[in-house]
Amino acid sequence: MKGVGDQTARVLVAELPELGSLSRQKDHIAGRVGAVFSNDSRMFRGQQSIRAGAWACVALFMATLAGIRYNPVIRAYYEKLVAAGKRKKVALIAAARKLLVILNAIIRTDTPWRTANI
Repeated sequence: MKGVGDQTARVLVAELPELGSLSRQKDHIAGRVGAVFSNDSRMFRGQQSIRAGAWACVALFMATLAGIRYNPVIRAYYEKLVAAGKRKKVALIAAARKLLVILNAIIRTDTPWRTANI
């Protein structure tokens, strides 16, 4: 898959051995990589951050950056969110979640990536 190289695949397999066995329901797979938490104070009202699942989150973030540039499916999803008024970093994290769900489905069904299928 464009955007996911050897290093990203190694990190995701090492950090997420259950990749391919979890469902996308209730954010099972996305919750293993990073959980969103609110950082409400006087200065930061309503902003959220991601408490990362260490290397898997970093690898997924970098793969998403490459995916936005070279993968037409991830790029279209990211551009749709930005056009809808989402902040760029919020759209990037949403695209990372979509990439993770796609990778989980590819491993679960044991089928190669084909852009035409999605």
